[in-house]
Amino acid sequence: MSMVHAVPEAHLVLDPLTSLLAAEREDIIAYSMDPVMAQLDELDKIADDLINSLSPSKELMNSFPGREQTAYKAGFYGNTFYGVIVGLGVAGLMLLVMGALGVM
Repeated sequence: MSMVHAVPEAHLVLDPLTSLLAAEREDIIAYSMDPVMAQLDELDKIADDLINSLSPSKELMNSFPGREQTAYKAGFYGNTFYGVIVGLGVAGLMLLVMGALGVM
């Protein structure tokens, strides 16, 4: 919230964000919100990165270059591995049950 002294002799200030021209008063204290806005912008980037972490095809903020599809590939190979393990387990269990019942 930076103010521009438009007419210092007449104590007029201009707010560049709202284009409001007002009288400068001694009893009003104005604080600059620029550092707070910079921190909010950084938190907004972090929040966007958190949302991007839910999608395997989005690039993360702190990832190295060339690693855009890493989560997608890791999920594919991980799910394939566990699918094969579970499939072999179910097939082995079916063979045991079929052998116990004398179907084979």
